[in-house]
Amino acid sequence: MTVNTPLCFRGKKILAPMVRVGTLPMRLLALDYGADIVYCEELIDIKMLQCKRVINEVLETVDFVAPNDRVVFRTCERERERVVFQMGSADAERALAVAKLVESDVAGIDINMGCPKEYSTKGGMGAALLSDPDKIESILTTLVKGICKPVTCKIRILPSVEDTVNLVKRIEKTGIAAIAVHGRKKEERPQHPVHCDVIKAISEAVSIPVIANGGSHDFIKEYADIETFQKATAASSVMIARAAMWNPSVFRKEGFCPLKDVMQDYIKYVLRYDNHYTNTKYCLCQMLREQLETTQGKKLHAAQSTQEICEAFEMGDFYEETTAIFEAKKTSLETKTQDEDDQMEDPDVIKMAVRFDKREYPPQITPKMYLLEWCRKEKLPQPVYETVQRPLDRLFCSVVTVAERKYRSTLWDKSKKLAEQAAAIVCLRTLGVPEGKLCEGENHLINKRKRGDQECLISRDHGEDPAEPSHKKANFIEETSDINVLKM
Repeated sequence: MTVNTPLCFRGKKILAPMVRVGTLPMRLLALDYGADIVYCEELIDIKMLQCKRVINEVLETVDFVAPNDRVVFRTCERERERVVFQMGSADAERALAVAKLVESDVAGIDINMGCPKEYSTKGGMGAALLSDPDKIESILTTLVKGICKPVTCKIRILPSVEDTVNLVKRIEKTGIAAIAVHGRKKEERPQHPVHCDVIKAISEAVSIPVIANGGSHDFIKEYADIETFQKATAASSVMIARAAMWNPSVFRKEGFCPLKDVMQDYIKYVLRYDNHYTNTKYCLCQMLREQLETTQGKKLHAAQSTQEICEAFEMGDFYEETTAIFEAKKTSLETKTQDEDDQMEDPDVIKMAVRFDKREYPPQITPKMYLLEWCRKEKLPQPVYETVQRPLDRLFCSVVTVAERKYRSTLWDKSKKLAEQAAAIVCLRTLGVPEGKLCEGENHLINKRKRGDQECLISRDHGEDPAEPSHKKANFIEETSDINVLKM
Protein backbone atom coordinates (compact mmCIF):
# COMPACT_ATOMS: atom_id res chain seq x y z
CA MET A 1 0.00 0.00 0.00
CA THR A 2 1.39 3.42 -0.92
CA VAL A 3 2.44 5.69 1.92
CA ASN A 4 0.61 8.97 1.43
CA THR A 5 2.47 11.00 4.04
CA PRO A 6 6.10 9.86 3.95
CA LEU A 7 8.03 10.39 7.14
CA CYS A 8 11.79 10.17 6.70
CA PHE A 9 13.68 8.40 9.49
CA ARG A 10 17.21 9.21 8.31
CA GLY A 11 19.32 11.90 9.95
CA LYS A 12 16.65 12.65 12.56
CA LYS A 13 16.69 13.57 16.22
CA ILE A 14 13.70 11.94 17.86
CA LEU A 15 11.87 12.23 21.17
CA ALA A 16 11.51 8.69 22.51
CA PRO A 17 8.20 7.25 23.73
CA MET A 18 8.09 7.68 27.52
CA VAL A 19 5.20 6.73 29.77
CA ARG A 20 3.79 9.77 31.65
CA VAL A 21 6.24 12.04 29.81
CA GLY A 22 5.39 11.88 26.12
CA THR A 23 2.09 13.76 26.29
CA LEU A 24 1.22 16.68 24.01
CA PRO A 25 2.95 19.51 25.97
CA MET A 26 6.28 17.67 26.07
CA ARG A 27 6.06 16.65 22.42
CA LEU A 28 5.39 20.21 21.29
CA LEU A 29 8.18 21.55 23.49
CA ALA A 30 10.64 19.05 21.98
CA LEU A 31 9.59 20.17 18.49
CA ASP A 32 10.14 23.80 19.51
CA TYR A 33 13.69 23.01 20.58
CA GLY A 34 14.60 21.12 17.42
CA ALA A 35 13.33 17.53 17.56
CA ASP A 36 12.43 16.25 14.11
CA ILE A 37 10.02 13.50 15.17
CA VAL A 38 8.20 12.90 18.45
CA TYR A 39 6.75 9.63 19.74
CA CYS A 40 3.81 9.57 22.13
CA GLU A 41 3.86 7.42 25.24
CA GLU A 42 2.90 3.77 24.78
CA LEU A 43 -0.89 3.39 24.70
CA ILE A 44 -2.49 -0.05 25.03
CA ASP A 45 -4.61 -1.27 22.12
CA ILE A 46 -7.56 -2.46 24.22
CA LYS A 47 -7.79 0.89 25.99
CA MET A 48 -7.64 2.80 22.70
CA LEU A 49 -10.38 0.67 21.15
CA GLN A 50 -12.73 1.86 23.89
CA CYS A 51 -12.08 5.48 22.93
CA LYS A 52 -14.16 7.81 20.84
CA ARG A 53 -12.52 10.37 18.55
CA VAL A 54 -13.68 13.86 19.53
CA ILE A 55 -12.88 17.24 17.99
CA ASN A 56 -12.16 19.61 20.90
CA GLU A 57 -13.14 23.02 19.55
CA VAL A 58 -12.03 24.90 22.65
CA LEU A 59 -8.46 23.54 22.61
CA GLU A 60 -8.37 22.98 18.85
CA THR A 61 -7.23 19.40 19.38
CA VAL A 62 -8.29 15.89 18.43
CA ASP A 63 -9.02 13.89 21.57
CA PHE A 64 -9.44 10.15 21.96
CA VAL A 65 -11.73 9.88 24.94
CA ALA A 66 -12.38 6.81 27.11
CA PRO A 67 -15.89 5.92 28.34
CA ASN A 68 -15.04 7.51 31.71
CA ASP A 69 -14.36 10.82 29.87
CA ARG A 70 -10.60 10.58 30.42
CA VAL A 71 -8.56 11.80 27.46
CA VAL A 72 -6.25 8.89 26.57
CA PHE A 73 -4.53 10.57 23.60
CA ARG A 74 -4.59 14.23 22.58
CA THR A 75 -2.96 15.68 19.50
CA CYS A 76 -3.12 18.84 17.39
CA GLU A 77 -2.43 20.09 13.88
CA ARG A 78 1.03 21.42 14.81
CA GLU A 79 2.46 17.90 15.30
CA ARG A 80 0.31 15.94 12.86
CA GLU A 81 3.10 15.42 10.31
CA ARG A 82 5.72 14.57 12.95
CA VAL A 83 4.10 12.54 15.73
CA VAL A 84 4.37 8.76 15.78
CA PHE A 85 1.69 6.91 17.72
CA GLN A 86 3.20 4.10 19.77
CA MET A 87 0.92 1.32 20.91
CA GLY A 88 1.27 -1.75 23.04
CA SER A 89 -0.31 -4.75 21.33
CA ALA A 90 0.01 -8.51 21.10
CA ASP A 91 -2.73 -8.99 18.52
CA ALA A 92 -2.52 -8.10 14.82
CA GLU A 93 -6.21 -7.36 14.31
CA ARG A 94 -6.47 -5.16 17.42
CA ALA A 95 -3.33 -3.30 16.39
CA LEU A 96 -4.80 -2.68 12.93
CA ALA A 97 -8.10 -1.46 14.39
CA VAL A 98 -6.27 1.08 16.58
CA ALA A 99 -4.03 2.16 13.71
CA LYS A 100 -7.07 2.84 11.53
CA LEU A 101 -8.67 4.78 14.38
CA VAL A 102 -5.75 7.22 14.68
CA GLU A 103 -3.94 7.15 11.34
CA SER A 104 -5.54 10.32 9.94
CA ASP A 105 -4.24 12.29 12.95
CA VAL A 106 -0.64 11.03 13.17
CA ALA A 107 2.43 10.66 10.94
CA GLY A 108 3.22 7.04 11.75
CA ILE A 109 2.43 4.00 13.88
CA ASP A 110 4.93 2.21 16.14
CA ILE A 111 4.66 -1.10 17.99
CA ASN A 112 6.42 -1.28 21.33
CA MET A 113 8.56 -4.41 21.48
CA GLY A 114 11.14 -3.19 23.95
CA CYS A 115 9.54 -2.10 27.22
CA PRO A 116 10.52 -4.56 29.98
CA LYS A 117 8.07 -3.24 32.58
CA GLU A 118 5.21 -5.46 33.75
CA TYR A 119 2.47 -3.04 32.62
CA SER A 120 3.73 -3.61 29.08
CA THR A 121 4.86 -7.25 29.12
CA LYS A 122 1.71 -8.63 30.71
CA GLY A 123 -0.56 -9.88 27.99
CA GLY A 124 2.44 -10.58 25.75
CA MET A 125 3.18 -6.96 24.83
CA GLY A 126 6.41 -4.94 24.93
CA ALA A 127 9.62 -6.94 25.40
CA ALA A 128 7.53 -10.12 25.73
CA LEU A 129 7.12 -10.04 21.94
CA LEU A 130 10.85 -10.53 21.45
CA SER A 131 10.44 -14.23 22.22
CA ASP A 132 7.62 -14.62 19.67
CA PRO A 133 8.95 -13.68 16.20
CA ASP A 134 5.89 -15.16 14.48
CA LYS A 135 3.61 -12.78 16.33
CA ILE A 136 5.95 -9.87 15.60
CA GLU A 137 5.80 -10.70 11.90
CA SER A 138 2.02 -11.06 11.97
CA ILE A 139 1.44 -7.71 13.68
CA LEU A 140 3.85 -5.72 11.52
CA THR A 141 2.78 -7.31 8.23
CA THR A 142 -0.87 -6.67 9.02
CA LEU A 143 -0.17 -3.01 9.80
CA VAL A 144 2.03 -2.40 6.76
CA LYS A 145 -0.63 -3.86 4.45
CA GLY A 146 -3.56 -2.30 6.26
CA ILE A 147 -2.71 1.40 6.68
CA CYS A 148 -1.28 4.22 4.62
CA LYS A 149 1.13 5.62 7.22
CA PRO A 150 4.68 4.40 7.93
CA VAL A 151 4.98 1.58 10.45
CA THR A 152 7.94 1.24 12.82
CA CYS A 153 8.78 -0.84 15.86
CA LYS A 154 11.04 -0.39 18.87
CA ILE A 155 12.97 -3.36 20.26
CA ARG A 156 15.62 -4.25 22.84
CA ILE A 157 18.58 -6.43 21.98
CA LEU A 158 18.57 -10.19 22.54
CA PRO A 159 21.20 -12.12 24.56
CA SER A 160 23.35 -12.71 21.45
CA VAL A 161 24.28 -10.37 18.60
CA GLU A 162 23.51 -13.08 16.04
CA ASP A 163 19.98 -13.64 17.36
CA THR A 164 19.33 -9.92 17.43
CA VAL A 165 20.50 -9.40 13.84
CA ASN A 166 18.47 -12.36 12.62
CA LEU A 167 15.33 -11.01 14.31
CA VAL A 168 15.84 -7.55 12.81
CA LYS A 169 16.34 -9.03 9.33
CA ARG A 170 13.05 -10.87 9.71
CA ILE A 171 11.38 -7.66 10.89
CA GLU A 172 12.81 -5.78 7.90
CA LYS A 173 11.04 -8.18 5.52
CA THR A 174 7.64 -7.11 6.87
CA GLY A 175 8.05 -3.79 5.05
CA ILE A 176 8.34 -1.46 8.03
CA ALA A 177 9.83 2.02 7.48
CA ALA A 178 12.37 1.96 10.33
CA ILE A 179 13.35 0.15 13.52
CA ALA A 180 14.36 1.76 16.81
CA VAL A 181 16.83 -0.26 18.87
CA HIS A 182 17.35 0.29 22.57
CA GLY A 183 20.87 -1.01 23.05
CA ARG A 184 20.19 -2.96 26.24
CA LYS A 185 18.80 -6.39 26.99
CA LYS A 186 15.35 -6.60 28.55
CA GLU A 187 16.78 -7.36 32.01
CA GLU A 188 19.25 -4.44 31.88
CA ARG A 189 18.53 -1.00 33.31
CA PRO A 190 19.84 2.54 32.63
CA GLN A 191 22.86 2.05 34.90
CA HIS A 192 24.08 -0.75 32.61
CA PRO A 193 26.21 0.39 29.66
CA VAL A 194 24.49 0.67 26.29
CA HIS A 195 25.72 -1.88 23.73
CA CYS A 196 26.68 0.38 20.84
CA ASP A 197 28.42 -2.55 19.10
CA VAL A 198 25.13 -4.44 18.81
CA ILE A 199 23.28 -1.42 17.40
CA LYS A 200 26.16 -0.97 14.94
CA ALA A 201 25.95 -4.61 13.86
CA ILE A 202 22.22 -4.15 13.21
CA SER A 203 22.80 -0.91 11.30
CA GLU A 204 25.29 -2.66 9.02
CA ALA A 205 23.08 -5.72 8.49
CA VAL A 206 19.86 -4.08 7.26
CA SER A 207 18.94 -1.43 4.69
CA ILE A 208 16.04 0.23 6.57
CA PRO A 209 16.85 3.15 8.89
CA VAL A 210 17.99 2.09 12.36
CA ILE A 211 17.24 4.51 15.18
CA ALA A 212 19.72 4.24 18.08
CA ASN A 213 18.27 4.59 21.57
CA GLY A 214 19.64 4.23 25.10
CA GLY A 215 22.52 6.72 25.05
CA SER A 216 21.35 9.21 27.67
CA HIS A 217 23.41 7.75 30.52
CA ASP A 218 26.68 7.02 28.69
CA PHE A 219 26.77 9.50 25.83
CA ILE A 220 24.20 12.25 25.55
CA LYS A 221 24.82 15.10 27.96
CA GLU A 222 24.29 17.90 25.44
CA TYR A 223 23.37 18.49 21.79
CA ALA A 224 26.82 17.74 20.37
CA ASP A 225 26.75 14.29 21.98
CA ILE A 226 23.81 13.22 19.82
CA GLU A 227 26.09 13.01 16.79
CA THR A 228 28.73 11.17 18.84
CA PHE A 229 26.20 8.49 19.75
CA GLN A 230 25.00 8.25 16.17
CA LYS A 231 28.55 7.67 14.90
CA ALA A 232 29.27 5.09 17.61
CA THR A 233 26.24 3.06 16.54
CA ALA A 234 26.38 3.79 12.77
CA ALA A 235 22.66 4.43 13.08
CA SER A 236 20.53 6.51 10.72
CA SER A 237 18.96 8.52 13.54
CA VAL A 238 19.05 8.96 17.31
CA MET A 239 16.13 8.62 19.72
CA ILE A 240 16.48 10.39 23.08
CA ALA A 241 14.57 9.52 26.25
CA ARG A 242 15.91 10.50 29.68
CA ALA A 243 18.18 13.32 28.51
CA ALA A 244 15.12 14.90 26.86
CA MET A 245 12.95 14.23 29.91
CA TRP A 246 15.46 16.06 32.14
CA ASN A 247 15.73 19.00 29.72
CA PRO A 248 13.97 18.90 26.33
CA SER A 249 16.18 21.74 25.09
CA VAL A 250 18.83 19.04 24.56
CA PHE A 251 17.47 19.09 20.98
CA ARG A 252 18.53 22.74 20.64
CA LYS A 253 21.46 23.23 18.28
CA GLU A 254 22.53 26.39 20.09
CA GLY A 255 22.77 24.56 23.42
CA PHE A 256 20.63 24.23 26.54
CA CYS A 257 18.13 26.89 27.58
CA PRO A 258 18.06 27.81 31.30
CA LEU A 259 15.98 25.17 33.08
CA LYS A 260 13.67 27.85 34.53
CA ASP A 261 12.77 28.99 31.00
CA VAL A 262 12.27 25.41 29.84
CA MET A 263 9.87 24.65 32.70
CA GLN A 264 7.92 27.85 32.13
CA ASP A 265 7.63 27.07 28.41
CA TYR A 266 6.39 23.60 29.34
CA ILE A 267 3.79 25.04 31.74
CA LYS A 268 2.53 27.36 29.00
CA TYR A 269 1.79 24.31 26.84
CA VAL A 270 0.22 22.59 29.85
CA LEU A 271 -2.26 25.45 30.19
CA ARG A 272 -2.78 25.79 26.44
CA TYR A 273 -3.73 22.13 26.12
CA ASP A 274 -5.35 21.48 29.51
CA ASN A 275 -2.85 18.86 30.64
CA HIS A 276 -3.80 16.98 33.82
CA TYR A 277 -1.97 18.36 36.82
CA THR A 278 -0.65 14.99 38.01
CA ASN A 279 1.09 14.41 34.68
CA THR A 280 2.40 17.99 34.69
CA LYS A 281 3.72 17.58 38.21
CA TYR A 282 5.51 14.34 37.32
CA CYS A 283 7.27 15.86 34.30
CA LEU A 284 8.37 18.96 36.19
CA CYS A 285 9.75 16.79 39.01
CA GLN A 286 11.82 14.91 36.42
CA MET A 287 13.22 18.23 35.19
CA LEU A 288 13.99 19.60 38.66
CA ARG A 289 15.73 16.40 39.82
CA GLU A 290 18.33 17.52 42.38
CA GLN A 291 16.47 20.80 42.95
CA LEU A 292 13.42 19.03 44.41
CA GLU A 293 14.61 19.94 47.93
CA THR A 294 14.64 23.66 47.15
CA THR A 295 11.76 25.92 48.18
CA GLN A 296 10.37 25.76 44.66
CA GLY A 297 10.74 21.98 44.57
CA LYS A 298 8.85 21.60 47.83
CA LYS A 299 6.05 23.85 46.54
CA LEU A 300 5.83 21.71 43.42
CA HIS A 301 5.76 18.52 45.47
CA ALA A 302 2.90 19.91 47.58
CA ALA A 303 0.87 21.22 44.62
CA GLN A 304 -2.57 19.65 44.19
CA SER A 305 -3.75 21.53 41.10
CA THR A 306 -2.47 23.19 37.95
CA GLN A 307 -3.04 26.56 39.58
CA GLU A 308 -0.80 25.64 42.53
CA ILE A 309 1.88 24.39 40.14
CA CYS A 310 1.76 27.73 38.32
CA GLU A 311 2.07 29.60 41.58
CA ALA A 312 5.14 27.53 42.49
CA PHE A 313 6.76 28.80 39.28
CA GLU A 314 5.61 32.42 39.69
CA MET A 315 3.08 32.04 36.88
CA GLY A 316 -0.12 32.66 38.86
CA ASP A 317 -1.08 35.68 36.75
CA PHE A 318 -0.47 33.74 33.54
CA TYR A 319 -2.73 30.96 34.84
CA GLU A 320 -5.55 33.44 35.55
CA GLU A 321 -5.21 35.11 32.14
CA THR A 322 -5.10 31.84 30.21
CA THR A 323 -7.99 30.32 32.16
CA ALA A 324 -10.11 33.42 31.51
CA ILE A 325 -9.36 33.28 27.77
CA PHE A 326 -10.42 29.65 27.49
CA GLU A 327 -13.51 30.10 29.62
CA ALA A 328 -14.59 32.97 27.36
CA LYS A 329 -13.92 30.85 24.29
CA LYS A 330 -15.87 27.94 25.75
CA THR A 331 -18.81 30.20 26.61
CA SER A 332 -18.78 31.68 23.12
CA LEU A 333 -18.74 28.25 21.49
CA GLU A 334 -21.49 26.99 23.79
CA THR A 335 -23.66 29.97 22.86
CA LYS A 336 -22.98 29.40 19.17
CA THR A 337 -23.73 25.68 19.51
CA GLN A 338 -26.96 26.37 21.37
CA ASP A 339 -28.03 28.85 18.68
CA GLU A 340 -27.30 26.25 15.99
CA ASP A 341 -29.20 23.62 17.96
CA ASP A 342 -32.17 25.95 18.24
CA GLN A 343 -32.11 26.69 14.50
CA MET A 344 -31.83 23.03 13.53
CA GLU A 345 -34.30 21.81 16.14
CA ASP A 346 -37.34 19.95 14.86
CA PRO A 347 -40.26 22.26 15.68
CA ASP A 348 -42.45 19.25 16.36
CA VAL A 349 -40.31 18.10 19.30
CA ILE A 350 -41.96 18.86 22.65
CA LYS A 351 -39.38 20.33 25.05
CA MET A 352 -39.02 21.04 28.75
CA ALA A 353 -36.07 22.01 30.92
CA VAL A 354 -35.89 18.95 33.19
CA ARG A 355 -33.25 16.65 34.67
CA PHE A 356 -33.47 13.19 36.20
CA ASP A 357 -32.45 13.12 39.88
CA LYS A 358 -32.49 9.52 41.14
CA ARG A 359 -32.87 10.76 44.74
CA GLU A 360 -36.42 11.74 43.89
CA TYR A 361 -37.37 8.16 42.92
CA PRO A 362 -37.56 4.84 44.77
CA PRO A 363 -34.63 2.46 44.28
CA GLN A 364 -34.65 0.74 40.87
CA ILE A 365 -37.68 2.71 39.69
CA THR A 366 -37.19 5.19 36.84
CA PRO A 367 -39.28 7.34 34.48
CA LYS A 368 -38.22 5.09 31.57
CA MET A 369 -39.83 2.14 33.33
CA TYR A 370 -43.04 4.10 33.90
CA LEU A 371 -43.13 5.20 30.27
CA LEU A 372 -42.66 1.65 29.02
CA GLU A 373 -45.40 0.43 31.37
CA TRP A 374 -47.77 3.13 30.11
CA CYS A 375 -47.07 2.25 26.45
CA ARG A 376 -47.85 -1.40 27.13
CA LYS A 377 -51.05 -0.51 28.92
CA GLU A 378 -52.13 1.68 25.97
CA LYS A 379 -51.03 -1.03 23.52
CA LEU A 380 -48.51 1.31 21.88
CA PRO A 381 -45.07 0.44 20.48
CA GLN A 382 -42.36 0.72 23.10
CA PRO A 383 -40.55 4.09 23.34
CA VAL A 384 -37.63 4.71 20.96
CA TYR A 385 -34.68 6.79 22.22
CA GLU A 386 -32.27 8.65 19.94
CA THR A 387 -29.30 10.07 21.82
CA VAL A 388 -26.54 12.34 20.54
CA GLN A 389 -23.34 13.63 22.13
CA ARG A 390 -22.20 17.23 21.69
CA PRO A 391 -18.48 17.36 20.71
CA LEU A 392 -17.83 20.66 22.47
CA ASP A 393 -18.44 19.50 26.02
CA ARG A 394 -19.28 15.78 25.43
CA LEU A 395 -22.73 16.18 27.00
CA PHE A 396 -25.72 14.13 25.86
CA CYS A 397 -29.25 14.89 24.70
CA SER A 398 -31.93 12.29 23.99
CA VAL A 399 -35.18 12.42 22.03
CA VAL A 400 -37.83 9.82 22.83
CA THR A 401 -40.55 8.95 20.31
CA VAL A 402 -43.89 7.73 21.68
CA ALA A 403 -46.99 7.34 19.51
CA GLU A 404 -45.23 9.24 16.70
CA ARG A 405 -44.60 12.27 18.94
CA LYS A 406 -41.11 13.36 20.02
CA TYR A 407 -40.03 14.64 23.42
CA ARG A 408 -36.73 15.93 24.84
CA SER A 409 -35.24 17.99 27.63
CA THR A 410 -33.53 21.24 26.69
CA LEU A 411 -30.86 20.51 29.32
CA TRP A 412 -27.87 18.42 28.24
CA ASP A 413 -26.64 15.67 30.58
CA LYS A 414 -23.29 14.08 31.40
CA SER A 415 -24.37 10.56 30.41
CA LYS A 416 -26.57 8.82 27.86
CA LYS A 417 -28.64 7.18 30.61
CA LEU A 418 -29.44 10.48 32.32
CA ALA A 419 -30.40 12.11 29.01
CA GLU A 420 -32.82 9.28 28.22
CA GLN A 421 -34.43 9.48 31.66
CA ALA A 422 -34.89 13.24 31.19
CA ALA A 423 -36.58 12.67 27.82
CA ALA A 424 -38.91 10.13 29.44
CA ILE A 425 -39.83 12.67 32.12
CA VAL A 426 -40.76 15.26 29.45
CA CYS A 427 -43.00 12.71 27.73
CA LEU A 428 -44.72 11.57 30.95
CA ARG A 429 -45.37 15.12 32.15
CA THR A 430 -46.75 16.14 28.76
CA LEU A 431 -49.09 13.16 28.81
CA GLY A 432 -50.06 13.80 32.42
CA VAL A 433 -48.89 10.32 33.42
CA PRO A 434 -47.22 9.55 36.79
CA GLU A 435 -43.44 9.25 36.50
CA GLY A 436 -42.78 7.29 39.70
CA LYS A 437 -41.47 10.05 41.99
CA LEU A 438 -41.54 9.46 45.73
CA CYS A 439 -43.82 12.46 46.19
CA GLU A 440 -46.50 10.82 44.01
CA GLY A 441 -47.42 8.38 46.75
CA GLU A 442 -48.03 4.65 46.28
CA ASN A 443 -45.92 3.20 43.52
CA HIS A 444 -47.65 0.44 41.56
CA LEU A 445 -44.42 -0.78 39.93
CA ILE A 446 -42.87 -1.33 43.36
CA ASN A 447 -45.99 -3.23 44.44
CA LYS A 448 -45.82 -5.41 41.34
CA ARG A 449 -42.19 -6.25 42.06
CA LYS A 450 -42.95 -7.00 45.72
CA ARG A 451 -45.79 -9.36 44.73
CA GLY A 452 -43.49 -11.11 42.30
CA ASP A 453 -40.82 -11.51 44.98
CA GLN A 454 -43.36 -12.92 47.46
CA GLU A 455 -44.75 -15.41 44.94
CA CYS A 456 -41.25 -16.63 44.17
CA LEU A 457 -40.50 -17.12 47.87
CA ILE A 458 -43.81 -18.98 48.44
CA SER A 459 -43.04 -21.31 45.55
CA ARG A 460 -39.65 -22.10 47.00
CA ASP A 461 -41.16 -22.74 50.48
CA HIS A 462 -43.52 -25.31 48.93
CA GLY A 463 -40.63 -27.10 47.29
CA GLU A 464 -41.54 -26.06 43.78
CA ASP A 465 -38.78 -25.82 41.22
CA PRO A 466 -38.20 -22.06 40.63
CA ALA A 467 -37.63 -22.85 36.98
CA GLU A 468 -41.11 -24.47 36.68
CA PRO A 469 -43.11 -22.30 34.25
CA SER A 470 -46.13 -21.50 36.43
CA HIS A 471 -48.25 -18.60 35.23
CA LYS A 472 -47.40 -16.32 38.14
CA LYS A 473 -43.69 -17.01 37.97
CA ALA A 474 -43.73 -16.33 34.24
CA ASN A 475 -45.25 -12.90 34.94
CA PHE A 476 -42.59 -12.19 37.54
CA ILE A 477 -39.77 -13.21 35.22
CA GLU A 478 -41.21 -11.13 32.40
CA GLU A 479 -41.43 -8.01 34.54
CA THR A 480 -37.96 -8.32 36.04
CA SER A 481 -36.44 -8.96 32.64
CA ASP A 482 -38.17 -5.83 31.37
CA ILE A 483 -36.57 -3.91 34.19
CA ASN A 484 -33.15 -5.38 33.35
CA VAL A 485 -33.56 -4.47 29.70
CA LEU A 486 -34.40 -0.93 30.68
CA LYS A 487 -31.40 -0.72 32.98
CA MET A 488 -29.17 -1.85 30.11
